[in-house]
Amino acid sequence: MISTRNLKLIFFIIFCPLFLFAQQGKIEAIVVDEETNEPIIGASASLLQQSNQSYVQGAQSDIEGRLVFSDVDFGTYTIRVTYVGKENVLIENVRVANQQPVKLARVSMMDDGKLIEEVVVEGRTPEMRLGIDKKVFDVSQSLVSVGGSASDLLQNVPTLDVDADGNVSLRGSNSVKILIDGRESAMAGSDINALLQSLPANSIEKVELITNPSAKYDAEGQSGIINIILKKNVRTGLNGSATASGGSYDNYSAGVDLNYRDRKFNFFGGYNYANRVRPGDDFNDNTELIDGIIQENSARTISTSENNRKGKNHTFRLGTDWYAAPKTTFSLGANVSVRDNDRRSDIHYRYFNVPDLGDRSSRISQQYEEDLGVDMTFDFKQELNREGEEITANVTYGDDTEDGTNDFHQTYANGRADFQRQNVTSEAGKNWNFQVDYVLPFADDHKFEAGYRTMVRNSEDSQWSKVLDTLTGEFMPDYSVSNDFDLTNSVHALYANYQRKLTKRLGIQVGLRGEQTYLRSTYYNLDPEAPEGEKRNDGNQDFFRLYPSAFLSYEVGDSGDKVQLSYTRRVQRPRGWQVNPFVNVNDEINYRQGNPNLLPEDIHSFELSFAKFYDKWNFISSAYYRRSSDMMSPFLRDPEEIADIVGDRSNVTYSRWENVSKQDAMGLELISKVNMLQWWDATANVNLFYDKTMPYAQFNTGEVENFSWNGNINTNVKFTKSTTLQARGFYRAPRKWVQGRMKSMAGLDVAIRQDVLAGKGSVMFNVRDVFNSQRFRMENNLPTQFNQRESRWMRRMFSLSFTYRFGIQDLNKKREDREGDNGMDEGMEGGF
Repeated sequence: MISTRNLKLIFFIIFCPLFLFAQQGKIEAIVVDEETNEPIIGASASLLQQSNQSYVQGAQSDIEGRLVFSDVDFGTYTIRVTYVGKENVLIENVRVANQQPVKLARVSMMDDGKLIEEVVVEGRTPEMRLGIDKKVFDVSQSLVSVGGSASDLLQNVPTLDVDADGNVSLRGSNSVKILIDGRESAMAGSDINALLQSLPANSIEKVELITNPSAKYDAEGQSGIINIILKKNVRTGLNGSATASGGSYDNYSAGVDLNYRDRKFNFFGGYNYANRVRPGDDFNDNTELIDGIIQENSARTISTSENNRKGKNHTFRLGTDWYAAPKTTFSLGANVSVRDNDRRSDIHYRYFNVPDLGDRSSRISQQYEEDLGVDMTFDFKQELNREGEEITANVTYGDDTEDGTNDFHQTYANGRADFQRQNVTSEAGKNWNFQVDYVLPFADDHKFEAGYRTMVRNSEDSQWSKVLDTLTGEFMPDYSVSNDFDLTNSVHALYANYQRKLTKRLGIQVGLRGEQTYLRSTYYNLDPEAPEGEKRNDGNQDFFRLYPSAFLSYEVGDSGDKVQLSYTRRVQRPRGWQVNPFVNVNDEINYRQGNPNLLPEDIHSFELSFAKFYDKWNFISSAYYRRSSDMMSPFLRDPEEIADIVGDRSNVTYSRWENVSKQDAMGLELISKVNMLQWWDATANVNLFYDKTMPYAQFNTGEVENFSWNGNINTNVKFTKSTTLQARGFYRAPRKWVQGRMKSMAGLDVAIRQDVLAGKGSVMFNVRDVFNSQRFRMENNLPTQFNQRESRWMRRMFSLSFTYRFGIQDLNKKREDREGDNGMDEGMEGGF
């Protein structure tokens, strides 16, 4: 085994001959008070295209009055600087021709002679900023998500889908890495979907999609990375907002966000409470196949269920930034999530040709959980002497616990004895993250980046199950589903990137990331009568892989349009519940199990992107191809393999996670924003994809070719200066997989917003799933069974919300919005 120290040395030697490209520059300025010559903190600045005054990006002056626009494409710009109580300053014809920072003369601001106590935001910030390698969506303006959860909000982000179980997929793949503020969140435990379903939508500022990340980023995620950025205000003075909402089915929430900033410190915090009720339903139809077809004597079980998922969620956030010196910043932060969940399902079964069970039965499933998750972070940033040279570091610690009960009671109409089970479950996990990054610019046309990261997660899962003995009337241990499972997952990574400009328009970026992964698990059989050799089963997986990345970029014309070709190697590692061998017995006809021997997927990803911008119509297009091996998927198996758990129940399904196949996947993604009129805009995306799945021989199933597509459209209509309507519709076409297919689904959400109290407050009314049509419908075709399923996570819901903003808001946003009303459009990097 190569030591970590030697690995570092090897990688730095390998990376030294690499080259780098950057066709972007930087603009710097110092903003001061004309009368006192003191620096102005928190002055707002807009970078605009000189040709049409379209918005590119924004910035605020720091404690030294310094303004910095980074990653600026070559071209000519106008800069507008604004501050409360000061006259605007306009600087025109600022040209960025190379990577050498453009340093402007001091920007002096004079009083405008008016006393302004408070300025509020009157309009919408840009919804979307598009770069070729990253898409940033400002979801704080998603009216249709107000009062909902993060899962509800993600459904409104172009290119993303959320299924009935809360799984998020990107470009047709749910093998995606989800981060909170750039890091894995310990608050989520082993189930990020549970956190997303409890995290309030109004606590999220923006969502970043990185579909083909460079070697600088974590290599995990088949289709890329979703980074959820929580709100953190950095405006000068005391600022904040409060929100309250109520909706149908006793859904209500409330929250407050506060921020205070002065010369040396920035303090921020927030609290959100939500009472969530999610009424839904399921339909399941299992039919036995005899000689490959359904016959008169085929066993058949039909189940219908009414589900009611209740949750009380408390989310706390607190942090501070300390500007210790002009080039030194320390940050501390903590996130806390407290969740109580109460899930009840009333399941009704009908049996045909199943004599032992009669003609029908009913089952009540009741699950209670108490969850506590904590994330604590420490960040450090040190700018060094050379322009652009800096070191950043992060340490994150997380702790999560989950304790619960899961009870079942089933009664049979034919007089068969009741079946009752009581489960006690617990989960405890700890996360550590250590990361250091270094940036070194060598000259105007190339730079070097390197970093090291260690992530360690330890988790302990336990389940103790008892079944009612109908003869004695006592609950007795059921050792077949009682066990303990310990898991340690650690990843040690080292990366380096070089970028270099080759010609005036052509450049490259190449990088390499090495990751050493350990996955160690221990399964404990709690049966005291089990053979000594079966009481403990250890698993140990050890992988070292190199993940190269390469980007080739060409600038078309002088307007910032770009073509980029990229290649990356990626990985999708098994998650906790996918390797946990606990058998899920929530439903007596559908059993699920993890696989501790599950291998990580290996992915090679190619992408060709092009972005084009017009005055009122902008779009970005991406063609992509992925080659994946050892693809992980739940695979339906013979229930006889778990006969000791299934017992004498017939016509049931049993699935276990397996490395099922190889897959070739390709697609075309289009995103466009159109300003049709001054008061009407629309953003649409379409994703067309084709995949060919080639199962391994041992699974005895044929190849599957699949062509599908999905799309959505979000439109905003501004009736008056203070009244806005937003509507979002989507469609998902049918899609096949190895053992079945998913049917189509469509939906529509609508919201209306009315600003009140001179713009300080807003009242919003929204309807999610207007036509009550969002049902997941699927079917599975097996050699011995045909299965159909329908599932609805949440019925149509109405909600009414009120938001109040206070403190000094961003004057720049107000004026940008006013210009937007005049029909002006923003460019790619700054947003639409």
